Amino acid sequence: MKMNNKGMGTVEIILIIVVLISLVLIFKTQIVQLANSVFQKIAVDSQAVMS
Repeated sequence: MKMNNKGMGTVEIILIIVVLISLVLIFKTQIVQLANSVFQKIAVDSQAVMS
């Protein structure tokens, strides 16, 4: 008896996407804080270079 595994790739990709979305939702505030601090540092450094 031969099993059909054609749909396994799609199911695995959907599971990975679901896990990634849930991680983003769980760590949303930390990700936003990190992005804000990075952009603030870039802004300060770019002002130092421009002046």
